[in-house]
Amino acid sequence: MDLQEENTPKHTITRSEVFQKGREQLGQLILKNMKITGGTDVDWLIERRGGFIILESKEFRDNQISIPLGQMIAFEKLHERLRSGGKCYFYVFANDNITNFTNPESSIWYFEMEDWKNGTIPQKKTKTGKYYSIKKDSMVRIPIKDFRALMEDHWKEFEVH
Repeated sequence: MDLQEENTPKHTITRSEVFQKGREQLGQLILKNMKITGGTDVDWLIERRGGFIILESKEFRDNQISIPLGQMIAFEKLHERLRSGGKCYFYVFANDNITNFTNPESSIWYFEMEDWKNGTIPQKKTKTGKYYSIKKDSMVRIPIKDFRALMEDHWKEFEVH
């Protein structure tokens, strides 16, 4: 495989304007006069033979990321439920705004939900108490190519079972 093919995304948003319109329409679903509030998403959910890889992407600001409290509760519960029926790897990864995803040597930082749940990642709330603030230096630095290899290893693991 040549370098260009190796750096070609497998999945792309082919019609970004349609994607964006769909997201905007979804925003009209819950109205101000309704009691229900909130909402969160998962950036990437991969399923293979009952095993799951979940990816949540954040961008660093001042060498830290923020995760809304409600979003983290949802992530914890999702991880817990998916693990109860098999294997589930849940990665929160973050990058700088200058990260070049076409360069396999570029770094990203990550932590696995197990690290969050067992306290390896400090669970520090912001002053408002509405967000968790996670510092870059508490996350694992990894070249993008190695993070890709990690995901591939999980996929192969799911193939065996």
